[in-house]
Formats: sequence, C-alpha cells, structure tokens
Amino acid sequence: MVRAAFVSTYPPRRCGIATYTHDLALATGSREVVALHPAEQQQLPYPAEVHHRIRRDEFADYVRIARTLEECVDVVSIQHDYGIWGGEDGATVVDFARALTVPAVATLHTILAQPTAHQRQVLTELISSCEGILVMSQSGAQLLKTAYGVPAARINVIPYGVPDLPLVDPATIKPALELEGRKVLLSFGLMRPDKGYELAIAAMPAIVAAHPTALYVIVGATHPDVLRDGGDAYRESLMARVDKLKLGKNVRFVDRFVGRVELTRWLEAADVFLTPSPNLDQIVSGTLATAMGAGRPVVSFANTYASEMLADGRGVLVPLGSPAVLADALIALLNDDAARVAMGTRAHEYSRGMVWSEVGARHRELFSRIVDVASAPVAGRSLSVARA
Repeated sequence: MVRAAFVSTYPPRRCGIATYTHDLALATGSREVVALHPAEQQQLPYPAEVHHRIRRDEFADYVRIARTLEECVDVVSIQHDYGIWGGEDGATVVDFARALTVPAVATLHTILAQPTAHQRQVLTELISSCEGILVMSQSGAQLLKTAYGVPAARINVIPYGVPDLPLVDPATIKPALELEGRKVLLSFGLMRPDKGYELAIAAMPAIVAAHPTALYVIVGATHPDVLRDGGDAYRESLMARVDKLKLGKNVRFVDRFVGRVELTRWLEAADVFLTPSPNLDQIVSGTLATAMGAGRPVVSFANTYASEMLADGRGVLVPLGSPAVLADALIALLNDDAARVAMGTRAHEYSRGMVWSEVGARHRELFSRIVDVASAPVAGRSLSVARA
C-alpha cells in the first residue's frame, strides 16, 4: 500500500479540518500525521499517529519536516485552508509544498470566489507545487476552472466523508434526550460569527407560533480561535436574542465539543437539520454532509455547496436574508411528515457514496496513481494527473 502522510490540524485540536483529517487518515489506513500546531497550545496531547509537529509560526519547521517525510512516505496529503497555516493568508503552505521531495496532493477546503491578490497568489502557487488537486464538490471544481484557470485534468473530486449511519425514525431516539413530543430543529458545529445562527433564531417566533413544541438545538463549543481573539461574545449575543424574544423554552445551546456518539444521537433525534450560514460561496460543509449521511431532511440558504448537494428533492433551499422566508420553509416541512421522511430517505441514499469506507478507497486510488505518475521517467512537479 502507498504510504501517505497527512499534514493538517489534528485532534485534540478542536477544528473541523482536524476532525476530517483524523477520519480520513483512519479510512485510508495511512497513519502518518504531521500536526499543524497552534502557538498558543504548546502541550496538546496528540495521539500516537502524530509523528511530527509543525509550529504554526516557525518557518524552519516547515522545511525541516518536508524534507524528513522523504524517509517515511510516498505521498503527502496537504489539507489547505487559509487559516490553519502560518504567515500572511497561510503562505507557509507554499514553502512547505515546495520543500517536499515526494509528490503531494492538496485538498482545498476553501476556494474564494473573490480572493485578494495575495490570497489568489497563495492558492495558485500551492496548486502549481502539487501533483494532485482535490476538491469535495463539483461546484468547487468548476470554481477552480473558471476563476483560477486550473485545467480540468488536474482536478480530482472526492466527496466529504460521512459516518455510515442507519436511517432511523427520530421518534425512537427523542426519549433518551428528553425530547419526546417536540419538533426538533438542529444545527451543530464549532460556533463562530459567520454561522448565521442569529437568522435562525429570528425565524423561531413564527415557527413557535405554528408549532409551540418546536425546539431549536445548537450543538457545539465556541471555536477556539474565536475564544482566543474575542471571548464568547457571539454566543452571549445569541443568548441575549433568545431572552429578548422570550424563546427560552424553544432554543437550547449545547455548549460543548461533542464526540461522535453523542453527535449521532442529536442528529438521529432531529426532525430537520438547519444550515443558516450566510456564506453563499461555500464549496463544502461537513455539517451538511454529515446530516445527509444520517438521513435528515435539510433546510439551507442557497449557497454553492447546498445547491449541489440538496438538488433533486434532497433538501430545501431558501434565499438568503429573510428570517420570514426561512420560517415559512421550516414550518412547511414540519407540517408534512411524509415529505420529511421522503426527503431524508433521498439524502441518505445519495450519501452512500460519501461514507468513509468509499471515500478512503478513492483516496488510496488517487494516491497510488499520483505516485505512479510521479515516479515515471517523464514525471515532474507540474505534471497533470487525470481526474478521479
């Protein structure tokens, strides 16, 4: 088997990309991990598979670890988001990629439709420094082609991985969470101001008027970067909104980082999953993908990723900006038990190609192909690799 190393944030770091990388490494069977280590947390107790650490703001670490990987792996999987790498706009990712002596695949978690000149430069130079480019949606691939001029043959599309969960009736799970008799709306993820929860809360008075037992549950701790930079002001502002609207019995905050088992229980108890993010250029959402994997009907603002994933009756898309329109969509879905079941079933069926066993196999195939091409006599750092 091709030996792969994953370079990313990593648990116990509380970060969506860290969780994704942990699950991906497990699914591929490659357990060589390089953790991008935050400067403010020097003593994180990493698991045994983390063989190397890169201190985020120590330039020398990037070059040293890149050269070290030659001795133990055949290919390097670089997880890219501007915020997890060091330097301006995460520019150290380019230094790392250029220092590698083995082929690399860059997985792009963020592709900005309107980047600054420097953000565009960072992404463009990363792409040119890697043998493989991977995105998790067709919309992401299209954006790379049209906005960044990346040839289609260089782009590989493998979906976001999700747990292989059975399709269950929420009514069978609710009693264990003391939710029996409630219409449950759910959002989850690390809390930060760009999540749009204030729009969902603003929609709740109309929803409660139609369904007095409705309960909106927001599961997740505040993002550690938000806590570091500004404390918990965003959550406190949301709680103040709830109090002002007298929604104390209809909105619940689960203020902690929940594990896979507990998160699964909340998902399976939900009647509707809600993604209120106002970012219309979003090219991937792990929370939306995971909700589909649990067979939950999803209501989302019509961002790029949701428009792709929720097509053909797999969810409900609403225009951004109006709590009233959001409320109408949620009320209509709560009113129609058959529609919810049908929508959740379609989402669950669609997500079977996204379960981690499938996603891990496709990554192994891609890594093998990258290594084979890169080791051929004509291979070079800029060689194109056929799309998966």
